[in-house]
Amino acid sequence: MQAAILNVKLTYLESWTEGRIKMATWYNYFLQDLDDLILPKIAGDSNHVFHLYVIRSKKRDALQHYLLFHGIGTAIHYPVPPHLQTAFLNLQFEKVDFSLIEEIDDTCLSLPLWPGMMEEEVSRVCKSINGFFQN
Repeated sequence: MQAAILNVKLTYLESWTEGRIKMATWYNYFLQDLDDLILPKIAGDSNHVFHLYVIRSKKRDALQHYLLFHGIGTAIHYPVPPHLQTAFLNLQFEKVDFSLIEEIDDTCLSLPLWPGMMEEEVSRVCKSINGFFQN
């Protein structure tokens, strides 16, 4: 049964991928002038499907709370950095052992992104983000 359902969904894969790329383009456009954000970068010879659209901000937690207050859900998909995961406890890494990873871990925020998301919805998210940084 699951294979049959996934087989039907597979016919939509290309259009969903194109839609996610388009949504990421909208996010990039609407957020490009905010110096307080680090947007995803793609190598010139690469493509990205954008399963997630992850921004970085030193004010990540405050931004997340602000967006939630304005009805916009976000996520921190990997709240524990790899070297502090249970699987690596035997290696006895400390929180300060990988400062770059720690910085990235403390600043990443995934914005809403789903198949069929409209430009107006992306624009609303971005207007709220802009409002946060203008306060």
